[in-house]
Amino acid sequence: MQDEVDRLTEAWRKERPDLDVRPLQVLSRVSRLARHLDRARRAVFAAHELEGWEFDVLTALRRAGDPYQLSPGMLLRATLVTSGTMTNRIDRLAAAGLVERHPDPQDKRGVQVRLTAAGMTRVDAAFADLLDRENAILESLAPDDRETLAGLLRNLLIPFDSDD
Repeated sequence: MQDEVDRLTEAWRKERPDLDVRPLQVLSRVSRLARHLDRARRAVFAAHELEGWEFDVLTALRRAGDPYQLSPGMLLRATLVTSGTMTNRIDRLAAAGLVERHPDPQDKRGVQVRLTAAGMTRVDAAFADLLDRENAILESLAPDDRETLAGLLRNLLIPFDSDD
């Protein structure tokens, strides 16, 4: 059974036999899969009235454990955005009642951003639905194949993650 990547690499081999198009066999599939995953994730988030960036901030707080709070600096490192962007995001999440700002007891000038009960309810439901959707996407792979694929993808990502 052929997929779109097989067809495009076959066409490139005919048009440019002088080039090694084998990287397309892997990376074009990763790229296409990323687009499909992005669509699936956006649909899950929309069902929970969340944007992707909201989910990112809320899950960072949720993963932090009780009392589910982080400094804005820790949040921007977790979500890879600028401080101005993070301030805007916290403002919007606070206005929606999903997070609250609290004084930082260690730094009188600082604040801690804390997940509210409404934020926890929303992010927990969205995360459970996301895992259901992603498990359905991976359904065609045997558990051992999933582990192998996860390891191979980790090997590809480590050099990028270590540059951060």
